[in-house]
Amino acid sequence: MEHNNNILMIPILIASMDVFDIPSEDDIDDFIYASCTANIKRKQKHIPKIEGYVEIIVPLLNAMEFKSHFRMLPETFEFILSQIADRLQRTANGNEMISPQKQFLIALWRMATPDSYRSIHTRFGVGKATAIRAVRRVTQALCELASIFIQWPAGERIAEIKQGFSHVGAFPGVIGAIDGTHINIPAPKKNPEAYINRKGHYSIQAQVVCDHMRLFTHVYVGNVGSVHDARVFRLSTVQDYMTDPSKFPNDSHLIGDAAYPLSKQLMVPYTDNGHLTQRQKNYNFCLSSSRMVIERAIGLLKGRWRSLLHYLAMGSVERIPYHFVACCVLHNICLMKNDEMEAMILDNEVMFPELQVRNVEQNRGEAEAKRNFICATLRMRHV
Repeated sequence: MEHNNNILMIPILIASMDVFDIPSEDDIDDFIYASCTANIKRKQKHIPKIEGYVEIIVPLLNAMEFKSHFRMLPETFEFILSQIADRLQRTANGNEMISPQKQFLIALWRMATPDSYRSIHTRFGVGKATAIRAVRRVTQALCELASIFIQWPAGERIAEIKQGFSHVGAFPGVIGAIDGTHINIPAPKKNPEAYINRKGHYSIQAQVVCDHMRLFTHVYVGNVGSVHDARVFRLSTVQDYMTDPSKFPNDSHLIGDAAYPLSKQLMVPYTDNGHLTQRQKNYNFCLSSSRMVIERAIGLLKGRWRSLLHYLAMGSVERIPYHFVACCVLHNICLMKNDEMEAMILDNEVMFPELQVRNVEQNRGEAEAKRNFICATLRMRHV
């Protein structure tokens, strides 16, 4: 598989995902959990399945009803299915698997709702172990498409994005907005204290970059919740891009909030010490207006794929980064297909005080000079 520097998941790499269908220790844990849960439920009240949901009910849904259930229009569904169907048609232990369409619908339901596998078992009429395997196969297939649908801007696309950001907030030279988000999870078995973020929740961190159209151009996910945004940034490949002129041509840059370090390739606000000039306030206002696009992108991602919204329970913490990247791939494809959805308004996710992080780079003076120049030349929009 082609390596894609725009998607990095830790502690496991995307190239290792071809082992999903080989029974691993994690697989055994999940299947034991599914089996034990099934045994417990059998001793309790029997819950009937919905007969023929995929075969009878889904075809009767109109476009908006389908979208309300599966978070995309039928034509978007068919396009994505055409991209991944071949990857979902392998045999399992010599037996034919459920159809690619049904596997994809199951995976979409898992991503779009906080429902358990018990709910999927009831709705789709498949065993829990079958549902788990279907979700993993679809997740793998979507992650394999990430290098196609999540790309750092290049060529003519750079000029298009810069122009788009200039229309959003009048801030010049922007090729992307960067921010972090947390995926809340159950307490992990190993080193749970490392996952506790500033809000007291267990979480996995993700860092994303998007363009003016809310398309993700870089995804980095997998750090534990206690890590500061600035450290996540330093660990990501975006930090490496800073020394590559081809990634930031013509003095272009990203924009981020005050949790990020100032550099020539990353413009951040002036620290508000109570003595900012009108020009500096105007600079901060323009930057904030332009940076809102990344907050809307994350809100749209979590609003569409609600498994990411409050609490993502999975049998293995190591699988969460793949789930997140798969949702990002779906997010981008839906936007490319003009398949819009209302974004969620999220609580302020900043987990650490927005302190201006001092960068150790030697070009700090050049970065400050660049910021001061932008500040002095921006049209006054803040009163």
